[in-house]
Amino acid sequence: MAAVQSTSNSPTQALLDSVNGQKNSTTNSIDNAQDRFMTLLVTQMKNQDPLNPMDNAQVTSQMAQLSTVTGIDKLNNTLELLIGNVQAGQSYQASSMIGHNVLSPGNEIITSGEGGFFGADLPIGADKLTVTIKDAAGNVVRTLDLGKQTAGTAPLSWDGLTNDGSAAKSGSYQFELAATIANNTAAASGLSFAQVMSISNNANGIKLNLSNLTSVNTSDVREIF
Repeated sequence: MAAVQSTSNSPTQALLDSVNGQKNSTTNSIDNAQDRFMTLLVTQMKNQDPLNPMDNAQVTSQMAQLSTVTGIDKLNNTLELLIGNVQAGQSYQASSMIGHNVLSPGNEIITSGEGGFFGADLPIGADKLTVTIKDAAGNVVRTLDLGKQTAGTAPLSWDGLTNDGSAAKSGSYQFELAATIANNTAAASGLSFAQVMSISNNANGIKLNLSNLTSVNTSDVREIF
């Protein structure tokens, strides 16, 4: 009886090199991964020791590993596609805001000599709301007593006049809010008024590029005009 040469069930490095190639290529293709696996499995079975063949458990284990890897790859591809579709849909929706004016977090108010618009975000409202408008040097230009305000977003306006009744110079001003309820300080945050000039889509999501040279998330918009 002819002697049978014993071979190991584990593939040698030469065998792996012949199947995968000498170069360490990196690919996420599911089809390529399946082809390589099947080629390796068939090669292993052809070169196995006839006196000590691979058992069903070994084959099943390797098939299960392939199924797991393939499933993860498919899930990742599906999630990437879903995220891409959602971002594309958000971009189209955001593009409809171009040309509209919005209120978003900020404390800048711009006037061209005829006043300007701004807003206040008041989570619980206020019995009294006071707005202090200052120039670039920090000097108080105008103080507005706006009285009682309901909870939510309050669109506000400035007539462009200073405390002495003269017209303020055109340009950018800063405003501060002071809100009280029953003589206790109430939460209040400023909202700047600006026009949406364009949108941009990057790794951080969709941004609205405004006429006041700032960019905000769509979730930051409190009111659209």
